[in-house]
Amino acid sequence: MELLLIRHALPERIETQDGSPADPPLSAIGRSQAERMARWLAAEKIGAIYASPMRRARETAEALAGAIGVQIAFDPALVEMDHLSAAYVPLEQLKSEDYPRWQEMVQRGGLYAGVDLIAFRKNVVAAVERAVAANPGGRVAIVCHGGVINAWAGHVLGIADPFFLDAAYTSISRFLAAATGERSVRSLNETAHLRGA
Repeated sequence: MELLLIRHALPERIETQDGSPADPPLSAIGRSQAERMARWLAAEKIGAIYASPMRRARETAEALAGAIGVQIAFDPALVEMDHLSAAYVPLEQLKSEDYPRWQEMVQRGGLYAGVDLIAFRKNVVAAVERAVAANPGGRVAIVCHGGVINAWAGHVLGIADPFFLDAAYTSISRFLAAATGERSVRSLNETAHLRGA
């Protein structure tokens, strides 16, 4: 069977004042990205959609679900590793505004400070394997987050680095899952649907 792991589209920047978890909606650009991705995949025979319940993933998945007429199954094990953070600042925005903070976040592990990376990867792998088991021989889309895509891809490729892949917004990474247990990469970070955007 084929798995399509899709990163959510570009969300709004949000920094909560009360310390509650930031769960931003898609930005105008993000909504356009989600629609482009949905149109790109509309002709593929996707039999199931799974998604993180976080708003940016949910809204991205809704664009795909609307295009292909498939219901979304939400799985809390697909949330991003920083799902309890009080701020969401798109990394490219952070890099342009505050390069030292971006370096701390990306290059020195600040994105996953305090996160049990082994448990995170274990939960992601279990969630993806549940989708595989429920859809033998099918094609499944999983709309999630960069950390989730890195966790699954790292599991398949045997890479320990939690952020070896810079997954673009609405990028599509394809994996094959054989009934005999083998897992392989078909493609990483497809973005052809965003050309000319």
